[in-house]
Amino acid sequence: MQKVAPAVRKETKRVILITVIGVIIMFAVFAGLHFAMPDKVPFDYRVILGGLGGGCIAVLNFFMMGLTVQKVTSMEDEGLARQQMKSSYTYRMLLQILWMVAAIAAPCFQFVAGLVPLLFPSLGLKLLSVMGKIS
Repeated sequence: MQKVAPAVRKETKRVILITVIGVIIMFAVFAGLHFAMPDKVPFDYRVILGGLGGGCIAVLNFFMMGLTVQKVTSMEDEGLARQQMKSSYTYRMLLQILWMVAAIAAPCFQFVAGLVPLLFPSLGLKLLSVMGKIS
C-alpha cells in the first residue's frame, strides 16, 4: 500500500467534514418534514442507515479518486496514466451504482437518504470554491 500524500489526506478530511455536515442537515430536514407530514416522510432507522451508508460511499469515492491521482502523477507513461484514470473512474462509478441499487432495493435503507449524500462532496467543494475558501 502506497503512502497517502498530505494533499490527499487534507482534502479527504475536508470532504469528510462537508459530508458529515451535509448528512446532519439532511437528517434535520427529514426530521422537520416528518414532524410536518408524518404519514408521508419517514424518519426512522432506515433514514439513518441510508444517510450513513451514502455518506461513507461518497467519502470513499473521493478518497479512491485522490489515491488514483496521486498514483497517476508519479507515472511517466501518459497513456498508462490515462488508462489508470479511466479504470479508476469506471470502478468508482460501479461502486456508486451498486450502492444506489442497494439503497433503493434493500428495505433497511430509505432510498432518498441513501442517494442524496452522494452529492455532498461535489456540492460542498463547489460552494467553498464560490465563497473563495478554496481555489
